Amino acid sequence: MNIEETMKKLTLEEKAKLVAGRDMWNTEKIERLGIPSIMVSDGPHGLRKQNPAEGSDMNYGEGGTIDAVCFPAACATSASFDRAMMEEMGKTIGEECLAEDVQVILGPAVNIKRSPLCGRNFEYVSEDPYVAGELAASFINGVQSKGVGTSIKHFAANNQEFERMYGSSEVDERTLREIYFPAFETAVKKADPWTFMCSYNKINGEYSSESKWLLTDLLRKDWGYKGLVMSDWAAVSDRVKGIAAGLDLEMPGCHGVNEELIIKAVKEGKLKESALDKAVKNVLKLVKKALAGRIEPGSKKFDRESDHRKAVEFARNCIVMLKNEGEALPLRRNIGKSERVTFIGEFAEKPRYQGGGSSHISTSRIDSALVVAERYAERYGNVEYAKGFPADKDVTKEEEIEKYIDEAIRASQSADKIVVFAGLPDSFESEGYDRNHMKLPEIQNKVIETLLTLDKQVIVVLHNGSPVEMPWADEVSAIVEAYLGGEGIGEAVVDVLYGAVNPSGRLAESIPYRYEDNPSYLNFPGHSHKVNYAEGLFVGYRYYDSKDMDVRYPFGHGISYTTFEYSDLKVMSDAKNNTAVVTVNVKNTGSMEGKDVVQLYVADKTGFVTRPSHELKGFEKVDLKAGEQRMISFTLDSRAFSYYDVDRHSWEVPEGKFVIEIGHSSKDIVLTEEISLDGTIKNIPFISNDVQLGELLECDLTKDYIVKAIEKYITAFGIEQGESNSSEMMAAVLKFMPLRGLRNFGGITNKEIDKIVEKLKKLVGQN
Repeated sequence: MNIEETMKKLTLEEKAKLVAGRDMWNTEKIERLGIPSIMVSDGPHGLRKQNPAEGSDMNYGEGGTIDAVCFPAACATSASFDRAMMEEMGKTIGEECLAEDVQVILGPAVNIKRSPLCGRNFEYVSEDPYVAGELAASFINGVQSKGVGTSIKHFAANNQEFERMYGSSEVDERTLREIYFPAFETAVKKADPWTFMCSYNKINGEYSSESKWLLTDLLRKDWGYKGLVMSDWAAVSDRVKGIAAGLDLEMPGCHGVNEELIIKAVKEGKLKESALDKAVKNVLKLVKKALAGRIEPGSKKFDRESDHRKAVEFARNCIVMLKNEGEALPLRRNIGKSERVTFIGEFAEKPRYQGGGSSHISTSRIDSALVVAERYAERYGNVEYAKGFPADKDVTKEEEIEKYIDEAIRASQSADKIVVFAGLPDSFESEGYDRNHMKLPEIQNKVIETLLTLDKQVIVVLHNGSPVEMPWADEVSAIVEAYLGGEGIGEAVVDVLYGAVNPSGRLAESIPYRYEDNPSYLNFPGHSHKVNYAEGLFVGYRYYDSKDMDVRYPFGHGISYTTFEYSDLKVMSDAKNNTAVVTVNVKNTGSMEGKDVVQLYVADKTGFVTRPSHELKGFEKVDLKAGEQRMISFTLDSRAFSYYDVDRHSWEVPEGKFVIEIGHSSKDIVLTEEISLDGTIKNIPFISNDVQLGELLECDLTKDYIVKAIEKYITAFGIEQGESNSSEMMAAVLKFMPLRGLRNFGGITNKEIDKIVEKLKKLVGQN
């Protein structure tokens, strides 16, 4: 397709038609010019291709969805901290898209987990933008290597379901730049997604779909994005304004309503046809890319069994062991004497393996932990099972609660160990609404607490898409976080419980003791159609660690059946260029092969601006045999040390000291080394009559001069010259005093102040 030639032949009416979907899942076609339609489909943890009802032509949810492989949701895959796995998962989904004639899969979703109550957290990656960006870029590269596009979403600041189609996210620019934008920016620069999906919500009063600053100035000019921007489904309020702002494609179609408005606006001069042409060209570029990778429909089928095995393998790599005391795990296998094990909880029989809403995958292959354990009874030994509580609801009637508890106790009487499969029912978290609390169904807590009275080791396996409160955590022997691990989660959990697989997942989100501890607590989900992001930069561990606040389990936490030791930290910094290369030795000091996630945090000690106590700037997943060691290397560019300066509209590195931290989690830092960087911005005050004396006393270029210049005036403040602590007193008392204030308290003249100001300007180079 020659896009320039095609553009010349298109009529205004055809252009207006091309910038909206033909139906729910397909772009428009212009048969006269040989422009075909291409298909997009929901994801991102599997292929949710819709089968149309007979004669429906894919319209608005009619018909079912194809049987496909359900891979782990993002809440699970993020815990893998594994770029290679994410790329492989992307490649696998890309192959399925090819086989099903799907050209763009809608994902990944990288909105930050601001609150644990967001109903869609299960399909978002992390509370940390670095993790979200790195893993999303790997997934995108995997999918697109197969000639299939992705649609990174939801751009931007879509961190709740409450009023998501109308509410305004009120966020300051620095917070947007440092927390809510970087995952998208990383994806652009490391993976170049074919499409961006803008979010429903407003940002500071303006719809994302109508924001020129967001869609053009930031995305295209600042980041250099060249692809297509589409709307979330029905996210368009003013289509004409959206085209002018940089929204290329409205999805789905709107039965010609906006088409007519576009034509009218162009004819009346309210919309430049050149703006419409930009949108049309981006649509045609997407179609051209899609055609290049497209294969003959029906010429290829994906290997469902092979992909299922991959789903199992991915799930194994994502499971997080949160706690393991008293050798509770692994359960003993059938070597010599087997342990008597009881599974409690309907999740053992009916695992919750994905979330609800637009990402829900239709799959016919679900093996529960109970089925897998029975299948391998010869290897692992028989397990007893009792329902204990339902997987799909809470139970509130007292007699029904007692019945379930009695059943669980009877089944557990002869057990050596009890494994409780707990979690959140489907109705508790889904796209479309937020959770009301962080609690498990109360019956689950009651069953666990009752089983603890039997004086046996109790192990809890969790199936949930976001953090839950665990009032029994200190008393149970082990906790395994399985998240929503896809169709292979039953087998993966059994493998971990019996030690056939060494758990290697790490938390990509903090788990607080209770919801009230979360920094967004007082401002979620908002009021009067607005949500105030008052916590600013302090999201997740950035808040908990800066406040030195205990959490149930910290960001980055996860334990293994083996142990890892870090040593020989070396940091080679380039102060002039504000970069560093970090190396650290990692050794498996245990007796079992395992994977570890080495985490690198950077702490800004310059005091130049308010920043979190530290921020993740590097991670590597490494697989080591027992006794094996390996040197891990990190390269930190200047961005790793930068903050966003809203006055200068740029990323700046403060001059001064930074600390490189290596840890097992954000709260388990084991090695540190301090470095000094020249920075791109120095702690130099702006010199005028209003400059504060404290600023001058803290600046190396001005402190010696200002002490001498004002020493004869400071007796008015009760500071006697020559006192041993006079310099400290001066700094404390005069810190917030403007230079001009000495006229009132010290008797200095305007002429003397002018001379001091002139000298100070020379010292700092502000002449």
